[in-house]
Amino acid sequence: MSPAPHGILLVDKAPDRTSHDVVARVRWLLGTKKVGHAGTLDPMATGLLVLGVGQGTRLLTYLVGLGKTYRATIRLGRATTTDDREGEPLGEVVDATALTAEDLAPHLAALRGRIAQVPSTVSAIKVDGKRAYARARAGEEVALDPRPVTISRLEVTDRRVDGPFLDLDVVIDCSSGTYVRALARDLGAALGVGGHLTALRRTAVGPFATEDAVHVPARGEGDDVPLPLQGLGAVAATVLPSLRVDAAGAEALGTGRRLRSDAPRHPAARATAAGTREDEDGGAVAALDDGDRLIAILAREDGAWRPRLVVPPEARC
Repeated sequence: MSPAPHGILLVDKAPDRTSHDVVARVRWLLGTKKVGHAGTLDPMATGLLVLGVGQGTRLLTYLVGLGKTYRATIRLGRATTTDDREGEPLGEVVDATALTAEDLAPHLAALRGRIAQVPSTVSAIKVDGKRAYARARAGEEVALDPRPVTISRLEVTDRRVDGPFLDLDVVIDCSSGTYVRALARDLGAALGVGGHLTALRRTAVGPFATEDAVHVPARGEGDDVPLPLQGLGAVAATVLPSLRVDAAGAEALGTGRRLRSDAPRHPAARATAAGTREDEDGGAVAALDDGDRLIAILAREDGAWRPRLVVPPEARC
């Protein structure tokens, strides 16, 4: 019997598949039920899904808040019920083809920086215990409160005219929790022409990119595919500051004991437009052994490192 798999899997999701479909398929291919994700994508969207496998599911807590990078196409000229191409049209078509770069500039600027964004009514946010999209599809009025998000980049890379519509290709760097559909909606509303999303691709989550991701075939497309898992130590050291521990320290942490907090730390790599977590005093730190395997995630407490998460010896990688 082969050992249970552990690690982080980067997947380039194909269009017209749900994130749940991908997770279920990976569970079947790897022969384990312990697979989770660090943030879903809509069925129409493509791009990066970060999955945790085995003990990797516990590491997802430290990945869900990473910044995201998207490439998207915003269609100006009509709004929809879902703020994307899958929704029903709202109102009449408005000719948006005369809009110039100068017309767009102040409204794009207003969407950059730290803003209060009202999520799409078909989001997965719970309202009184029920998903917003379920209430909306049941015909209920859904009013969601604005949420703070940060848009560090919103840049138009190309524009095309399609009948009365103006299509804008954009690249977006944003904080976790941003709804790109809502950006399309709000830009169209500000311009008075309506807007919705026609294409969306997530190209990066923190330091992880689609260039390093794999395609997971759907059922019937083949089962003999490599699914390379990234080691927990390598991933943790990329998004968190790291602390090297010797064999005695690894044994102590493995039994839940604390370590002195004056051991040297190694800074985490942070070369990514989407950003990673900052090394804040008292924040999480990855404890690695001499083989760069993850032993534990630590927090400083009362002059010592307290283990928040301990990886069992058989799952260390």
